[in-house]
Amino acid sequence: MEATGRYRIDDLAREGGSTVRNVRAYQDRGLLPPPHRAGRVALYDDSHLARLRIIGSLLDRGFSLGNIGELIDSWHGGRDLGDLLGLGQQITGPYSDEVADRGTPQEIFERYGLPVDDPDAAVQALEFGLVEIEGDQLRVPSPRLLRAGLELHRAGVPFGELFAELRRLRSDVDAIAERFVRLIVANVFEPHIVDGLPAPEKAAELSEALGRIRPLATTVVNVELARALQARSQAELGARLADLLAQSAPPQAG
Repeated sequence: MEATGRYRIDDLAREGGSTVRNVRAYQDRGLLPPPHRAGRVALYDDSHLARLRIIGSLLDRGFSLGNIGELIDSWHGGRDLGDLLGLGQQITGPYSDEVADRGTPQEIFERYGLPVDDPDAAVQALEFGLVEIEGDQLRVPSPRLLRAGLELHRAGVPFGELFAELRRLRSDVDAIAERFVRLIVANVFEPHIVDGLPAPEKAAELSEALGRIRPLATTVVNVELARALQARSQAELGARLADLLAQSAPPQAG
């Protein structure tokens, strides 16, 4: 698997859902290879991130660090560990290429035009994870989502209704994601599982299949959402437009 990303240890820990202490412990046990050196700076890449996520996933499934070490050693012994890491990246990697934004509170507020006189909206934005606090900086995980919400507000939608709709939307998409993942697990993933892990000879094939499948979920949802929005817009707004045109039409001559 090609190594692309570059992460400092705190970035690696955050992206991998772990801690700096755990990353160092995994290195000490040989579960993570040492970082690359750029002068005096230690940098990790996507292969480190994929392995960190695999370790976390296996720990969640009840494997001990000793078990995980034996698994990695066995793959080193006769199989390409890159196949397993590539599979881990397809399973646990992000589904969006969107890059989070960071800056001081003043920079973020000015960049997005955030209202400074609405503390309730600020609290809700934090609770929903639209904005996160990182030390003395703010992090925006999805600039597109934050900008969309602010644009809807500027168009006239109150913040209270926006956050209520976001809560409902997340519930809906969580249900869609759960169904889609179950569909793939049952029909694509499970047939290649042996003793709770992918068969070594099938790892590369399974990784390639998952790589082709990953974009399909968002494609299907986008297409169906566009279809549904068009139908509802025609039903709701089209009827209102027809009424307005009828009211503004000049009276027919008798």
